[in-house]
Amino acid sequence: MNCPYCNLKDIKVIESRESSDSIRRRRECLKCSKRFTTYEKIQISSKIVIKNDFTKEPFSLDKLEKSVRIACTKRPVEKEGINKLILEVEKEVNSLNQPTIESKKIGEMVINKLRTLDDVAYIRFASVYKDFKDLSNFENELNQLLKK
Repeated sequence: MNCPYCNLKDIKVIESRESSDSIRRRRECLKCSKRFTTYEKIQISSKIVIKNDFTKEPFSLDKLEKSVRIACTKRPVEKEGINKLILEVEKEVNSLNQPTIESKKIGEMVINKLRTLDDVAYIRFASVYKDFKDLSNFENELNQLLKK
């Protein structure tokens, strides 16, 4: 690691704090004495997602986050709720003892968590995830949601 101010490699760690998903380190440069903070995220070997058309791609947290945020657009959903949902899905995916996971399974994880977060966001996500073809699909999903 280089100092962001003077680019020297001689840096000491002053303080470290661990959280559930990262490590925060307070550092000081031994040359210019400036302090800065770094965050280290624990990276678990990436999972391979098998899509519906049987193509494979690496699991993307950014793609997951984007789709959830789109579903929650203009809804009274707090950012913390969305972030918590994404972290829970990421932990669930990483906790599986398999190198691959079907996109359908990830979709189920998201849809189950969105149902408790916001009904409209749930319907939006479900319409894409379940590939609604017409209004009857929406009607069926709404009826199931109303029963619960």
